[in-house]
Amino acid sequence: MTKKKFNINEWAPEKRESAPIATPTVSVNLQDSDIEIVTQRIEAEHRDITANYQDWVDLAFALAGELGEEGRSYFHRLSRFYPDYDEQEADKKYTSCLQSGSGKVNISTFFHLAQQAGISVSIKRHAAAVPPTPPVAEVAVSAEEPPEPLPTFSDLVGNDLPDFLKRLVSISNSPTDADILILGTIAAISPCLPNYSGIYDRRRVYANLFLFVTAQASAGKGRLALCKNIVMPIHEKRRAEYASLKEQYDADMTTFLKSSKKEGLSRPKEPPMKTLIMPANSSATAMCQTLFENDGVGLMFETEGDTLASTFKSEHGNYSDALRKAFHHESISYNRRKDREFVELKTPRLSAVLSGTPRQVLSLIPDAENGLFSRFIFYTIDLALVWNDVFAGSSGEIMDDYFEELGKRFDYLNSQMNEAEPMVFRFTTPQEEEFNEFFSGVQEEYARLYGLDIVGSIRRLGLITYRVAMILTALRLMEGVSMKPILFCSDTDFQTALTMVQVLLKHTAKVFETLPTSAAINALADKTEAKQNFFNQLPPDFPRETFITLAAQLKIPQRTAERYIKSFCDEGKLVRAFHGQYRKP
Repeated sequence: MTKKKFNINEWAPEKRESAPIATPTVSVNLQDSDIEIVTQRIEAEHRDITANYQDWVDLAFALAGELGEEGRSYFHRLSRFYPDYDEQEADKKYTSCLQSGSGKVNISTFFHLAQQAGISVSIKRHAAAVPPTPPVAEVAVSAEEPPEPLPTFSDLVGNDLPDFLKRLVSISNSPTDADILILGTIAAISPCLPNYSGIYDRRRVYANLFLFVTAQASAGKGRLALCKNIVMPIHEKRRAEYASLKEQYDADMTTFLKSSKKEGLSRPKEPPMKTLIMPANSSATAMCQTLFENDGVGLMFETEGDTLASTFKSEHGNYSDALRKAFHHESISYNRRKDREFVELKTPRLSAVLSGTPRQVLSLIPDAENGLFSRFIFYTIDLALVWNDVFAGSSGEIMDDYFEELGKRFDYLNSQMNEAEPMVFRFTTPQEEEFNEFFSGVQEEYARLYGLDIVGSIRRLGLITYRVAMILTALRLMEGVSMKPILFCSDTDFQTALTMVQVLLKHTAKVFETLPTSAAINALADKTEAKQNFFNQLPPDFPRETFITLAAQLKIPQRTAERYIKSFCDEGKLVRAFHGQYRKP
């Protein structure tokens, strides 16, 4: 690390020309773990907080004054991200500061430098887990409050749900768990309500929903897989039907191939591949063909969102546009390569249930303006550091069996609706007025808070709310409500749907904030271009002073230029010949 020669007399607080570091007003008890936590955050970001020589010296004094000899390892860990870090020089510097005394510098300087570099210094405490300790030092930390947990809806509407959904609440282990089971169930059954539609914005719509449950690994989203059992009886019946047709087809084909042309037999026609659940890793043509062979009805159910994301990145697998069209039942056209046939799927009724990590959401939906984002219900699970009793209820009914039994009950409703005359879902006039008033206010509020990019999601959440109310009303048929040509939504189900969407709005906004906007993407592209331009103008062999001068000419901050140089070295684009000297390989 090539730093200018350190002079203790120049550094002494009473003789320094620079103003002392301002410390925030928030004070907390310092524990060694606080320093370790923030240090780990700095290491995770590979962030250099020592690029300025004076900051480097202040850091050494802060650690030496607080931790003594134990602070030496922290000093090395924090100094090593400096492009010209030299272990011996850093060791010598820490020894000098340790022997000289820290003067007026305390450990708050470390937190201040970290915060200046964009590192969070907020330490979340769990009062029950951390016993109180006597104050050690007054520490400057961020006044940032931990984010409030996202709201749930099952605790608000549990008593008003159809009996079928109440069963899910009764076996859940938390309000969040109940929310997931409810959403997963209504999304899974949404393509399985035949002869049932509604009129929304003067268009015929069906109950189909797209759901994405997102959470860190092991946060509980795996429970979503249970909901698949509810539609398995319908899926298995379709697969059995296809197996029977395929067996007959194979027999007919054998007879045809053995026959002579004089017998006048026509070539058997291959049966449609009957199914409900469709694999997400299909090609675009295969996905459309499967929908076509099932009268436009299908369910995509994947507990790993990157399965679909990986498919979209493959050569023939990007059917994002087909999903967007299917959400609105718009026609999808494609060519069958096998028969060189043009096929048009007029009214696709596809539903999707996905789960994955926030990174997988970003992989599937790269930015907030992507049209796929506004078609999904998003539900985010906060990771709770609570160990669930995995043996609780071991003597009771197994969850998979419980959901399979629910599947049999729903299969009976599906069969009844399949045989019934077409039914149309309707809001009452007062419900329509309240619905319009509600979403008019929500649209204005969220546009003000998050900008116009979120408006598409708000408007489609209106359609999603309508579809949720459709499903709640259909489930009432299991409670003795008669099947009529027009099914009006009850006020109870209407208010339940509105309450649910008020919560889902918060979850949507949470995911929206994690997605880059087009402006952010353009800004990133500009930064990438500036970084490449900086590299291109570097000479084949140069000292540190040269790249500092070049950065100034290109109006690149010195700290940023130093990060660029380190990045180039890490990528192998530059070689550090010796201290402060670089060359292009």
